[in-house]
Amino acid sequence: MNEVSYEDFKEINIRVGKILDAKILENGKYSTHKLKIDFGSELGLKKSCARLVNYEIDDLIGRFIVAVVNFPPKQIGTNISEVLVLGVPDLRGECSLLKPDAKVPLGGKMY
Repeated sequence: MNEVSYEDFKEINIRVGKILDAKILENGKYSTHKLKIDFGSELGLKKSCARLVNYEIDDLIGRFIVAVVNFPPKQIGTNISEVLVLGVPDLRGECSLLKPDAKVPLGGKMY
C-alpha cells in the first residue's frame, strides 16, 4: 500500500451532499446511474455518474452521501461527472454508499 502524507490527504475535499435526482444511464459500460447532488449554498448542485446496482431510483433520491468535490471533472461516455461519490464494496463487490449517520448540514466538510 502506498503511503500519502497527511498534508496531501488534507487537499482532498470531501463533502456531504443530498441526491436530488437519479436516472438510469442507458448503455452505461461501468456507470449505471447519473446523479444530481445538492452540496448546499457554497458548492451548489453537482453531477456524478456511479455504478450503483444495489440501489433503485427511489432508494437514491433524498439520500445523503459523501463525495470528493475537488477532483477534475471526468468524461463518462456522453456525461460529465463532477464529483466522486464514495462507497465501499459489499460482499459481492458492488458499491455500498457511504453516508453520515446523523443529520448534518449540506456541504459539511469531512475532517
